[in-house]
Amino acid sequence: MPDVPPPLEVNREPRDGTCPRCGAADLRAYPVVAEQGWVQVVKCQHCLHSVSREPWHRLGPIQLLADLV
Repeated sequence: MPDVPPPLEVNREPRDGTCPRCGAADLRAYPVVAEQGWVQVVKCQHCLHSVSREPWHRLGPIQLLADLV
């Protein structure tokens, strides 16, 4: 039987505050790929409402040397 790679995990960093939609106090920040490319989001972990969305690196977790210059 072939080896199955482990599932990818995203580090979801806790954020202070409450969700404006459901009132839950479980907000987490993490990168996602969206229709406009990679964005850093803060989402409610209870109802998945996006509290904020900011543009992130154009290739997500991959950084090119040209981007660092």
